[in-house]
Amino acid sequence: MPDPHKRAQSLLDREAVEGLADADAAWLHEHLAGCAECAERGAALSAAIRQLRLAPVKVPANLAARTQMRLYLRVQGSPRRMSPGLVAGFALCWAGGMATAPWVWRMFEWVGHLTGIPEIWMKLALGLWWGVPAAAAATLWSMEKQKEVQ
Repeated sequence: MPDPHKRAQSLLDREAVEGLADADAAWLHEHLAGCAECAERGAALSAAIRQLRLAPVKVPANLAARTQMRLYLRVQGSPRRMSPGLVAGFALCWAGGMATAPWVWRMFEWVGHLTGIPEIWMKLALGLWWGVPAAAAATLWSMEKQKEVQ
């Protein structure tokens, strides 16, 4: 049979934190009525809890806002990471663009001379040649992150 004093101490601790079932509470109060040592421990525990509840606690004024921000960042998955496939796609696009840059520039130059399009328009077209895929990739990455949040 377990030690009744240890059981009483355990029940006192549980009662202070989470409460007790009716049967356990009845057993504890019956034991405390007959055991001065356990009753003293229960009274000391109750007095300590009352003192803790009365003690002033200073909380920074912006604690709630800081906590909300940290929770928001946690939910957002901060720091944001790209999937390995997307990183590989970016790298391949960049490498392909760098490798073909001289040929693409010559092609735009040839088309400009052939059609008589002003050089400024050809430079703009060349910028779009590389800018549109980069913008599309950035849009895809952003959409991927939005799906993760929802």
